Amino acid sequence: MKLISWNVNGIRAALRKNFMEFFHEFSPDVLCLQETKAHPEQVEIELPSDYQLFWNWAEKKGYSGTAIFTKIKPLDISYDMGVAEHDTEGRVITAEFAEYYLINVYTPNSGDALKRLEYRQEWDKAFLKHMKKLEKKKPVIVCGDLNVAHQEIDLARPAANHKSPGFTDEERHGFQNIIDAGFLDTFREFNQEPNNYTWWSYRANARARNVGWRIDYFCTSPALKPALKEATIHADIMGSDHCPVGLKLK
Repeated sequence: MKLISWNVNGIRAALRKNFMEFFHEFSPDVLCLQETKAHPEQVEIELPSDYQLFWNWAEKKGYSGTAIFTKIKPLDISYDMGVAEHDTEGRVITAEFAEYYLINVYTPNSGDALKRLEYRQEWDKAFLKHMKKLEKKKPVIVCGDLNVAHQEIDLARPAANHKSPGFTDEERHGFQNIIDAGFLDTFREFNQEPNNYTWWSYRANARARNVGWRIDYFCTSPALKPALKEATIHADIMGSDHCPVGLKLK
């Protein structure tokens, strides 16, 4: 089972770049996209006939949004979290499969001057509640852009970014709550090395210099630990300011 997650920073822009080459090269069983920035009727995409497509979009046009492309027919699909103040930006899709739930998420950014930090903290609490509610029924896989670098190893310039969006104490605490609830950061199950990042600023040639952040994740319930085969970061795949991340299950 090959799962891929990618913040494409606009699916229409990605399609004008190398998205289809990437798609055919990796041929994932399930592909989760974030920041699609489009309604489905705005997207012209030709995928093999064995894929089903599910979209969730923001009320605000050209903003946020998530999608799941899957070869495996879900038992059920649900959108958002059932919390009115969090359900207008198309940030969550949950697919139920036979052995687990898969949640595709695009976590809100705290924004310039941390204007949305208070909202972000409420989001983090609601999202963890969503995860734990589903986990009572079967194991959970969460993937997507969680908009936080968990530890200092997860970004190139921790000292300079301690109060930047994505590395505040509050946001890091929100991710730690996921870990404390028992969920596994799958990449760190396989790799404890620094300099592994999934997002780079477009400024100052940051990607070429690998001055980045690891803010895209696959997290799983501990019950799935025996099934984990490989967790990867595909930093060589261009087309967005993020790169794809992958998870293989036995």
